[in-house]
Amino acid sequence: MLTVNLDHESEKYLIEILSEEKITSQELVKKLLRNHWIRLKKPPTVLEKMGGYPEHLLDGKENLSDRDIRKQKIAKYLHQKHEQHQ
Repeated sequence: MLTVNLDHESEKYLIEILSEEKITSQELVKKLLRNHWIRLKKPPTVLEKMGGYPEHLLDGKENLSDRDIRKQKIAKYLHQKHEQHQ
């Protein structure tokens, strides 16, 4: 058994929600807890699995959204990589 003391504002919200949903406070608390638990258990996104945003790519001075700049960067990278393997 859980007892919770609500302030006036929270109690007002509770009364409004209960009247709209047409459920008991116990049912509402169960529903809210279940929904919150489900949200917590969401699988990580692809970006989260990869470790977040690639900050090193976002910090550059050049605008990597420009195709010509991207092509130059990729060409430079591939050239350096090719030289390392020779």
